[in-house]
Amino acid sequence: MVIYGVYIVSKSGGLIFNHDHNVPKVESECVFNKHPIDLKLVNENKKVVVSFGHRDGVAIGHVLTSLNGIAVTGSQLDDGRDVFEAIENPANFPLTLKFARLRVTTNEKIFLASMFYPLFALASQLSPETKSSGIEVLEATHSSSNVSKHSLVSNS
Repeated sequence: MVIYGVYIVSKSGGLIFNHDHNVPKVESECVFNKHPIDLKLVNENKKVVVSFGHRDGVAIGHVLTSLNGIAVTGSQLDDGRDVFEAIENPANFPLTLKFARLRVTTNEKIFLASMFYPLFALASQLSPETKSSGIEVLEATHSSSNVSKHSLVSNS
């Protein structure tokens, strides 16, 4: 198991210290030959984000970085066109879309850290083990303000 980050959190949920392991940027490129594409894209926090669907390594939370080799900034292509209009226009097909997982921002780290203690308190109260210390394992796929998958297990 790889440790991608270490968070030291106070009981009140404040982030005391964090250290991120330098993870390389993971990019996935998909070619779409037919209109409409089978991914649902939304404009979230000034980024075009996948909100529904999964294909060729692209999953929920991935951010669109380029369309047919043209970089995407916000919801605009660098040539000035709107991303959503370009994707909805059947004349632009086939489309080559490049997606990436962005790093967690400082605000997202603070938000994530504030969720750890309530999860710990809940797990230690609900555990069938006496004197449980709470969470043994907390697994998550990349967090962009939402934990996609988690498991709460009590210490034995």
